Amino acid sequence: MPDRRRSSLHSASHSLEQHIRGHKVAQSAGRAWEDVEAQIFRRARHEDEVLVPAVAEPLLVWVISGDARIEERDLDGEWHGGVVGPGSFYLTQADAPYLMRWQAGPEDPFEVMHLYLGSDLVNRAALSLDLRPSRLRMREVSGGRDALVSGILAGLVNELRASHPASPLFVKGLLDSLTVHLLRHYRATSAATERRTAQLPNWKLQRAVDHMEAHLAAPFDLDQLSGLCLMSRFHFSRAFRNTMGQSPSRWFVLRRVERAKALLRDTDEPVINVAMTVGYESPSHFAMVFRRETGLSPRQYRTLRAVSAAERPTEGSFRS
Repeated sequence: MPDRRRSSLHSASHSLEQHIRGHKVAQSAGRAWEDVEAQIFRRARHEDEVLVPAVAEPLLVWVISGDARIEERDLDGEWHGGVVGPGSFYLTQADAPYLMRWQAGPEDPFEVMHLYLGSDLVNRAALSLDLRPSRLRMREVSGGRDALVSGILAGLVNELRASHPASPLFVKGLLDSLTVHLLRHYRATSAATERRTAQLPNWKLQRAVDHMEAHLAAPFDLDQLSGLCLMSRFHFSRAFRNTMGQSPSRWFVLRRVERAKALLRDTDEPVINVAMTVGYESPSHFAMVFRRETGLSPRQYRTLRAVSAAERPTEGSFRS
């Protein structure tokens, strides 16, 4: 029988992984990592806008190398952030999705570690501090600096990258120490731990997202999606919106447009073929939807991207 705890952590990490470009350098596996999901990524130097889904488990993101200007905003808010570098960390257990963008410097690769803390680990640390696990949440930290957090995460990074199997005793000791420290210094106040809006469990979110990604050329089918998640249409739609910040049908349309943009940018396929690939039999309907979402016709987008690619320098500029 599959471990639902591990499935949830893996689904959360995989959901975010799908949204952000980059190369995965390392992935946790084996008994040492059963309480967490850990990954190392080398990210693209530039990202215009990424939707970060709401996460049920605390997520810690630590900058391993490279400097970058990283900015975040709520879906209806303004951008805020600043320049971060190696040792900076982000901690989130967001109730709602938010947006992120960045521009990394040209000198060093922009590498980050993602660490999802499982509920068993957090509960165990909470009980050791005489805290009630059911009332605990982590507060939001953006671009923080903490020598102890960096020291522990550096040890975990070394274990992830090592050629030998990770030591369960060593890794679990680091994780227990890290989680106790986070609960002591970064847990939310009682006012921030009120009842959360209904969200889609990570394994259900991944099931729905994977199905839609695999069937972009097919008509949107809410009944099928809610059935896959063993939920009613109403409850599935509400939970999906709370988790992703948009309805399932809206997410589906935007993924169609993103797929079309990639095909227009990276291939010479005729526009009519691109339209059919993403589920539009009518080129005029495709063009209308594409213009509504991008402000450009498909042909204008292809021409503009070709010109931009020709003029783009070999390394992105870095704004301090």
